[in-house]
Amino acid sequence: MSDTIYETLTSGRTTYRQKIIALARQAENTLDVLDVQPEFKHYFERGALCDMGEGNAPYRPRYVMVDFEKFIKQGSAFLKLDPPRDLDELLSSLQILYFHTPSITTMPVYLGNIDKLIDPFLDGLSDEEVCRKLGNFLNYIDRTIADGYCHANIGPEPTRAGRLILKMEKELQNSVPNLTLKYDPDITPDDFAEQAIECSLYCANPAICNDKAHRGTYPGGYGISSCFNILPIRGGAYTLSRIVLPRLARMASGIDDFMDKLLPDALEALGIYMNERISFLVEKSMFFESNFLVKEGLIERERFVGMFGVAGLCDCVNLLLADKGLRYGHSAEADDLADRIMTCISGFAAAFPARYSEIANGHFLLHAQAGLATDVGVTAGVRIIVGDEPANLLDHMRHSARFHRFFPTGCSDIFPFDVTARNNPGAVLDIVKGAFSLGDKYCSFYASDGDLVRITGYLVKRSEIEKYDVGETVLQDTVQNGSSNYKLNRLKDRKVRSLDDGTSANK
Repeated sequence: MSDTIYETLTSGRTTYRQKIIALARQAENTLDVLDVQPEFKHYFERGALCDMGEGNAPYRPRYVMVDFEKFIKQGSAFLKLDPPRDLDELLSSLQILYFHTPSITTMPVYLGNIDKLIDPFLDGLSDEEVCRKLGNFLNYIDRTIADGYCHANIGPEPTRAGRLILKMEKELQNSVPNLTLKYDPDITPDDFAEQAIECSLYCANPAICNDKAHRGTYPGGYGISSCFNILPIRGGAYTLSRIVLPRLARMASGIDDFMDKLLPDALEALGIYMNERISFLVEKSMFFESNFLVKEGLIERERFVGMFGVAGLCDCVNLLLADKGLRYGHSAEADDLADRIMTCISGFAAAFPARYSEIANGHFLLHAQAGLATDVGVTAGVRIIVGDEPANLLDHMRHSARFHRFFPTGCSDIFPFDVTARNNPGAVLDIVKGAFSLGDKYCSFYASDGDLVRITGYLVKRSEIEKYDVGETVLQDTVQNGSSNYKLNRLKDRKVRSLDDGTSANK
């Protein structure tokens, strides 16, 4: 441990703030306070189960979804803030609250439905005045939170603020915050959605969420945090742990051994481990007794859930069927096996008793986990491995819809487009409408020539990766993760889609 601490202290590739965060994690990991069962350790040591590096002693929830609407109405006694009266006071108050909002990254992962927060404060201001203030606000987020897991939402209703935010996003080309449009064709007008898609084809922001598919997930509403995590407002996620399916598949003697023995055993071990983490957080850490967000009703312990992550379904199926040469996304037998695996995992999550999970009726909820910087041979969630995507985009989206259905707390796909798509955002919107009608829950786009690129769900700039790779320090700490992930998972080889005929070609 002392060698790791010294390496952190003397690193020339990390900023002062990044060193502080790393040192805090190293300090936490000197503790041994969780009762970790041998079964979990067995699979953890082989990489088949993963704690996502959350630390040995949980003292804050992983993701926190503040009720910003309530904050605006009541202000904050703890922060000595009255309810804001104008746009300047609103943006200042939000910046202060963001600074004091915890998460696994130490920075906020959810900034609210910012268009709806801002829109009531625009009366009497010209678009030019609003854009100047929004530009400063968005730059503050990009330069101070400086973490790609920070997320803001707009929509589904069109707002003046939403349109101006999209205008500024396209102009600023910032990588933070991650942004999602909640889209419902019955509510969101085409011109607003097309503006969002056009923006994404210039700066990879925003992604598009199927609002109809998620609106009923939780009583009291949902928000999208971090990469694409669907979580209850005024709550969040205690933890996100994951099963890494291809590493479990390598332990199996065959499909029957995998399905009948290893998979149920590993799921049980992960469930017990997650309960242990949650119990320590709720019963020992004092977070929910001491934090001002709880005391002021901006979050509630009863609205938190444990996220049960799944990673590498594609690689798992390909390994199990390697002797037949069948591949996920290209074979009915392979896809049926994948469905069988996910049905087993989903059934476990629906039956296993999760502690302190009132919002999810006493259970964990599945999440298509998008991967770590160190993952090799582990394709994000239930996506098809890069370079092996179906030639036809619509076939790809039909396949996605089949597996998105298992994941209440988030599942997504990423589609690079040829630059000519910028000339016809309406055609891309038609693709979104078709995909969402099939059950796809979330998709994102970027142009093949853009500096900003989506890694697993967060954004980084290719130019920043290049700086980091030659030893320079960079402001956004997710660039460090993105650099490794971009190379290990060959993200430059994603199939670039064309609007001409629905097929794709490598660019």
